[in-house]
Amino acid sequence: MTSVASGEPKAPVPPLTAYQKRLFGFLGVATFFEGYDFFALTQVLPHLRKDFALDFGATGWLLGGVNFGTMLAYLLVGKADRWGRRRVLQVTILGYTLFTVLSGLAPNVWLFGLAQMVGRIFLIGEWAISMVIAAEEFPATRRGMVIGVVSATAGLGSIVCALVVPPLTHAFGWRSVYFAGVVPLLLLAWARRGLRETERFAALSPAARPRSAFTIFRGPYRRRVLELGAIWFLTYVCTQNVVSLWKDYALSEVRITEAQAGLIISIGAGVSIPLVFFAGKVFDVVGRRPGAVLVYAALIAGVLGAYTLTGTASLAVAMLLAVFGLNSVLTLLNVYTTELFPTEFRGAAFLWSNNLIGRIGYVASPVVAGHLASDGGWGPVMRLSVVFPALALGLLLWLLPETSRRELEQTSDLEAPS
Repeated sequence: MTSVASGEPKAPVPPLTAYQKRLFGFLGVATFFEGYDFFALTQVLPHLRKDFALDFGATGWLLGGVNFGTMLAYLLVGKADRWGRRRVLQVTILGYTLFTVLSGLAPNVWLFGLAQMVGRIFLIGEWAISMVIAAEEFPATRRGMVIGVVSATAGLGSIVCALVVPPLTHAFGWRSVYFAGVVPLLLLAWARRGLRETERFAALSPAARPRSAFTIFRGPYRRRVLELGAIWFLTYVCTQNVVSLWKDYALSEVRITEAQAGLIISIGAGVSIPLVFFAGKVFDVVGRRPGAVLVYAALIAGVLGAYTLTGTASLAVAMLLAVFGLNSVLTLLNVYTTELFPTEFRGAAFLWSNNLIGRIGYVASPVVAGHLASDGGWGPVMRLSVVFPALALGLLLWLLPETSRRELEQTSDLEAPS
């Protein structure tokens, strides 16, 4: 298989079928709520700190506890290689809808944290399976674009959340933010009925399906799992806190108003999201590795600016870079994680590299950041955290092959040329 830059004529890009178009929209709507929920907690965090009397350390523990649910998502993601993609996705949508309601009803921080933690199990399970379905059901020439757009709809969910939270919290309190998301979730639960099993999974015989998520470690793909797990871990140490801590940082350390902070987030996210939608296409055209350099550089520059600068305009530009880099980096890693493993191990690969190994950084970083911030605030901690995505980029360029425009059967072949 020739590389993207080989100069040979490209095969015509096949049009999407009617079902692929419907699936494209369904997966986009499903991942929309990953972004909405992520930003919801970010936006209501100052209100939670006030209502529940949380200091920096307690805030870090709350975020860490909620994020622990993203690791427990392995309980569902691992079933996708046995039960099938369709069944697991349906379970995750219904479960997340229920625990969104319970989050809004929680009378204290303990029950709120528990509802959010369990909700994250279903939410991240839905997100991971959506990425697997997107990789398996769309052609190689469009795979990066599709995963990019599906991932970017999470950013769109963030924008919608940023726009609706200020008026909702002002008029009805922070609980209304969770109740507002229930109606579209119920519509999504109804729409799931038209979802099919992926052709690649359906073609697997029952005997070919692994009996345990540990099976992947008894074969040649163990090293790839560990490599991707390390890259996810280092990336999450920074990305998990970029937005979730920024509003609290801006109000308490930069001393801007909540309206100014909301405006900066809205401008940064609003301008960056069209670029995020385009990132997957860029990965298809220029390749995964050159694209990685671009998006990791944007992430690092954005984080440094967002936690250093003080002017509204400069902070908005920094937030633009940070949100673009954050979402695009995660899109890139989603693409790689779905491409580098065969169908029978694709769910397990996501389980180990993202939900378990990678999410250690996702869960632990807010707790560690909260402890370190007790002395000097969020700013110095977040500026130091850019070391980790820089290391992740180095590992990616050293260890991962170019996979653009190759079929999954080729990208998952350990003997295929890079």
